[in-house]
Amino acid sequence: MSTSPQLPQANRRQFLKKSLLTATALVSAPAFAPPGILGQNAPNSRIGVAFLGLGRQAYHANLLPFLASPETQVVALCDVDQWRLQQGLQRVENHYSANRPSGYRGCLTTGDFRDVLARSDVDAVMISSPDHWHAVMAVAAAKAGKHVALEKPISLSIRQGRAIADAVQANRCVFRTDTEVRSSKDFRQLRQIVRTGRIGQVQTVIAGVPEEQAPVPVQAPTPVPDELDYPMWLGPAPKAPYTEKRVHTPKNHGARPGWMLIRDYCDGMICNWGTHLLDIVQWTLGTERTGPIQVEGKGTFHPASGLSGVLSAFEVDYAYADGIRLHYRMAGRPFIRFEGTAGWVEAEWWKGVTASHPDITQAPLEPDGFTSRQVNEKLDFIDGIAKGRPTLIPAETGHRTNSLCQLGLIAIETGEKLQWAPGKERFANSEEANRRLERLLREPWSVG
Repeated sequence: MSTSPQLPQANRRQFLKKSLLTATALVSAPAFAPPGILGQNAPNSRIGVAFLGLGRQAYHANLLPFLASPETQVVALCDVDQWRLQQGLQRVENHYSANRPSGYRGCLTTGDFRDVLARSDVDAVMISSPDHWHAVMAVAAAKAGKHVALEKPISLSIRQGRAIADAVQANRCVFRTDTEVRSSKDFRQLRQIVRTGRIGQVQTVIAGVPEEQAPVPVQAPTPVPDELDYPMWLGPAPKAPYTEKRVHTPKNHGARPGWMLIRDYCDGMICNWGTHLLDIVQWTLGTERTGPIQVEGKGTFHPASGLSGVLSAFEVDYAYADGIRLHYRMAGRPFIRFEGTAGWVEAEWWKGVTASHPDITQAPLEPDGFTSRQVNEKLDFIDGIAKGRPTLIPAETGHRTNSLCQLGLIAIETGEKLQWAPGKERFANSEEANRRLERLLREPWSVG
């Protein structure tokens, strides 16, 4: 496997920031951009943000907060679909024509993310590409000295996730796993109830995710749309003939893209929704930087004769070293339930908190300590850069949560009860399972 593409040396501005980082760093922990370097609304102190991927999530959810923030300036856009690229550019230019920042000189557009990483005015990237590009882009961005906000799930394998976490730490980047889940008042209340002992000692956790979309049959190859650089879209994934359902609906920002059902590009609902909900599980249990010691599961995949190949149903059971059990399944709704020796408490996505007894939820709780910046994942990322602090869901935490999902998928694929060593990130009883820790990439792309 070849190494990542060589990137240019950091410019003077980046060198200054890194020099200050080094001078103030603690040996035992990663350093971050210290306060005072960025975010004073001057042309050279705004945080320059670039977008890698301009699909429906970027266009409808990720782009607008960075345009609205007075601390950031969108300076570059990248997508392999020229229609999406131009739609994103129009949104940026429309915003800045009415709210023009001092020194604004336009916005770069490109179909190659390496052009973005070579830019001296790019301090941070928001990666909203299809999942099979996440690890390649995130590692390259960290090595280029950029701060990284990365859509979940952050990778398609445990080894890819480890490469991201290691690259972020080695290059002292601010990283935010981009999920709004900790912004939810309901989930924060759920966590506080559990951690203050209102349900007694936790014994079991149950987490459920929505149902997957229906299987997609094989489609005959069709001509590639003029606006799409299909070879670059495939990138590290295996070569495959173009069909609309393999990629996304042309010139449409509203449709759910077909790649989300295809294992070469995505692992399906077990990871897509799992990285939301299992983050709260890990956060509440205090296992954000470790994981379970045992996993077993069963599930049903879309038919092998079709185009799609993700799970249509699954159940996974995990055991932690302290005896807590986690049962994770496709349940038709997104929820988390903690069961303890004195009762249970449950939160469903944006639908409130319920419990085995009214006192569990109705008695007042202490303030949870969240600032207004932390209850929005984009502002949390911006604040992390401007104030030199870790975000709420840094790379190691995002990796460990995604690993839970990947462990379940591997257990289902192998059909084995697997013994997992979270410190070594290796299975103790299955070489077949260990082989599945890696996702092979097509040359020349690498996350190493």
